[in-house]
Amino acid sequence: MPTYSMAKAELLLLALVASLSVLPFSSLAVYQDFCIADLSAAATPGGYPCKPPKDVTADDFHYGGLATPGTALKPFKISLGSAVVTTFPGLNGLGISAARMVMVPGGVAPLHSHPGGTELIFVIEGSVVCGFISATLNRVYTKTLYAGDLMVLPQGQLHFQYSHGNTTAVTLSSFSSDNPGLQILDFALFANDLPTEVVNKVTNLDELQIVKLKALFGGRG
Repeated sequence: MPTYSMAKAELLLLALVASLSVLPFSSLAVYQDFCIADLSAAATPGGYPCKPPKDVTADDFHYGGLATPGTALKPFKISLGSAVVTTFPGLNGLGISAARMVMVPGGVAPLHSHPGGTELIFVIEGSVVCGFISATLNRVYTKTLYAGDLMVLPQGQLHFQYSHGNTTAVTLSSFSSDNPGLQILDFALFANDLPTEVVNKVTNLDELQIVKLKALFGGRG
């Protein structure tokens, strides 16, 4: 091989190795069968360290947490259960997770986002209105979903669901990350110690309304 071609091949190989070194853990998972999260150790940008293989059992690959409605978010009339790496360590490094939502009539999943993953929502029972807001275009995309319908909600985009009709709705969501994260806009504004005058400045909401919402969501300031 000519010297130039050999040098070019070596540069390409170095570039490939360098790119692999910064890929998420899930992209490298093909080099081992699995990596059950050791939750006693600190998480890293690539996921949790692996539990020693000799200590892994069938239970590490099983999770029953979505069999029940999950945590009730009373102001919103929904219950939410999630299977993410911190509750289901078997997901570590696999780039998947799931959540189950139960929404009674009048319920709403308020504006929120998942910074770490795309959501695919599937309606099991009932019907919901589902939508997201494009960050680039500030355009709203909304559909009414019925049992059997799917809708994709791109990573990081603000989105919402609310009940449609007079029956309880049940949805199952999958995510393209073992820990997609969750930030609820109402909680970000009203469930912490962000001062009322600051919330007023950045939202133009009336201060009395802000105080009322802080009381509802347990905020201070």
